[in-house]
Amino acid sequence: MATTTRGMPRGVPGDAAPAEAGAGVVTTPDILCQDLVRIFSTDGVEVQALQGLNLRIDPGELVAVVGASGSGKSTLLTILSGLDRPTGGSAVVAGTDLLTMGRRERLRYQRYTVGFVWQQTSRNLLPYLTAAENVAVPLAITGRSRSHRAARVNELLELLAVGHCRDRRPDEMSGGEQQRTALAVAVAGSPRVLLADEPTGELDEATSVEVLEAMRGVNAELGVTTLIVTHDPTVSEHVRRTVQIRDGRTSTETLRRTEVDEHGAEQHVAEEFAVVDRVGRLQLPPDFVASLDLRDRVRLALETDHVGVWPDATADRRRAEQRDETNGDDR
Repeated sequence: MATTTRGMPRGVPGDAAPAEAGAGVVTTPDILCQDLVRIFSTDGVEVQALQGLNLRIDPGELVAVVGASGSGKSTLLTILSGLDRPTGGSAVVAGTDLLTMGRRERLRYQRYTVGFVWQQTSRNLLPYLTAAENVAVPLAITGRSRSHRAARVNELLELLAVGHCRDRRPDEMSGGEQQRTALAVAVAGSPRVLLADEPTGELDEATSVEVLEAMRGVNAELGVTTLIVTHDPTVSEHVRRTVQIRDGRTSTETLRRTEVDEHGAEQHVAEEFAVVDRVGRLQLPPDFVASLDLRDRVRLALETDHVGVWPDATADRRRAEQRDETNGDDR
């Protein structure tokens, strides 16, 4: 049984630390973006891909960032991966300031701090190496001993249930096996943060579920902070926290948890929150706006424990009068 409720938290998305951290414990986030801006200029035309985005992800969290094409999620991922630099704001990942790091720091960051799983398997695996050899590559680059590499390769291939692919090259594996092997490659060097770009984008539904469950297993077993960026809303069913991006800003968050009712039955509860930024702006869910026909401006009221939002009755009357005048002219 699933229950969905909606609320409105204050501050930067994810300000509340995960329940596992314990009450009163101050947690330093593994990912912290504040007022992040990215502007692209093409032929004299400026496009704002990110417009003051805020995001906080604490150590060990598994989070999905979901958004339609053009929402800014891919731009966010390229910044967090160190492939691009923001125009303004701040972005800190595992203690590394992404705005100030130089070329050498960027290389170290991409080698040791973050792991990547891309949608295209050709970007994840070297086609002329076997699964075991692919997993061993990042370990060799970081100077691990031969014995350590062998043990780590065995551990990860078994954890991702692709031990049977040890001696197979990518073209001898299924799409799901390739992505699970790519996941093993991404975490081989024990990164603090794992970034995944549409990891199920080229897979069928059943295989997608297998890969997402594998990512959940890696997150739980290794404790690596994991961010999945996708346009597929079904991914959110496999994570406890989903952040929605719209028009270059975080707009809503959905938190999922399991409760036991008075009869001992498990209930899956999903709570949806609107995100309030530093200057008090928030984006109402589109279905709310459509249901109440909210547009132009709305009426607000501050109550004891909540804020009321109503359609602007004055504007409604004005639109009705304009319709009447138009109908009268037609007659």
